[in-house]
Amino acid sequence: MENSKVLFEKSLEKIPGGVNSPVRAFGSVGGSPLFIKSANADHIYDVDGNEFIDYVCSWGPGILGHAHPQVIEAVKKACVDGLTFGAPTKKELELAELITDAMPSIEKVRLVNSGTEATMSAIRTARGYTGRDMIIKFRGNYHGHSDGLLVKAGSAALTTAVPDSAGVPASYTQNTLVAEYNNEDSVRELMEQYGENVAAIIVEPVAANMGVVPPKEGFLKFLRDITLKYGTVLIFDEVITGFRLKFGGAQEYFGVKPDMTTLGKIVGGGMPIAAYGGKKEIMDRVSPTGPVYQAGTLSGNPIATTAGIETLKILKAHPEYYKQIDESAKKLADAYRKMAKEKNIPLHVNQIGSLLSAFQTGEVVDDYDSALTSDTNAYTEYFWKMLDNGIYVAPAQFEAMFVSVAHTKEDIERTCEVISL
Repeated sequence: MENSKVLFEKSLEKIPGGVNSPVRAFGSVGGSPLFIKSANADHIYDVDGNEFIDYVCSWGPGILGHAHPQVIEAVKKACVDGLTFGAPTKKELELAELITDAMPSIEKVRLVNSGTEATMSAIRTARGYTGRDMIIKFRGNYHGHSDGLLVKAGSAALTTAVPDSAGVPASYTQNTLVAEYNNEDSVRELMEQYGENVAAIIVEPVAANMGVVPPKEGFLKFLRDITLKYGTVLIFDEVITGFRLKFGGAQEYFGVKPDMTTLGKIVGGGMPIAAYGGKKEIMDRVSPTGPVYQAGTLSGNPIATTAGIETLKILKAHPEYYKQIDESAKKLADAYRKMAKEKNIPLHVNQIGSLLSAFQTGEVVDDYDSALTSDTNAYTEYFWKMLDNGIYVAPAQFEAMFVSVAHTKEDIERTCEVISL
């Protein structure tokens, strides 16, 4: 019988590492990954016949849960008309209008196929707009796997970046500067030295790729102020936070307006689609209007746009959903804290909206270095305890836990019970 273990062993023969994205390999927690057969609402089902309450939610975009009937029905109808045309459709305009209405900072938007493509294109556009080459990113923030962003900091605290992957020439990252997330001084020093040459500062307004780490009070406003001072483009990477913290994203949540925004697959209900956008004068630099080239045959395809339109319409019509998922996440966060106190174990929980992380450390986690103090061996034990009890959380310490509208009170309570074991 073909089970997850057998399928993984077969996949290893045909697919690098047996997976099409590294975290799926369970490399951080050991063992064989689950091969999922189907999903519905807040539950997923593997090929072995197991059922789990899902807190991965396709890494975020599943805010309505899996297989929402309204979305599925609309997609089925769209498929009958054809999967893709490589030509404009009305649905591209409808989705663009929903995005720009939700986020007023986005005056014009371009649809693409992935978050990586969105951030790569946004940075190229910022460079084309400013005529500058350098960018600043933050250690621990992840913006996809394009060459110029796949970097790590060097030995010095403030430095130009070095490649974080084989196959990336050092010349590709020489214009990428690395600052410390939640550290204003690190940004200020870089801008004082390089500011006239910095095209953009790109930031996850809530870091969610070193675990969930919210911004310190005033940090995002500081970034807004210093970029205005130097004529630098401020890019919010809202691939995780867009339409999840609030309908208007992190920029609505914190009341800070960036120049450009990148969005991920939540704008396609989880299907392969993404977007980048911003001020009209910046986006008008993109071809065919301007000289910044970017293209994609499948960009804005009618199936993904259909799923996105239905998803965003549902979220727009139900603002109470955001209160619901925030309350559910708070219950989970409280359960973690209660368990840690009763068992006298080190644990720090960060929760904001429907995003949370339980770090296996006694330190306050507010930056990359403090996140790295988490005991990953302890996380591995926790992961398997949760999985053995029917709860699917991220198979890596430094990924977020996502709550969806589909998570019922009963499933939240069941999860709290398992946390306390």
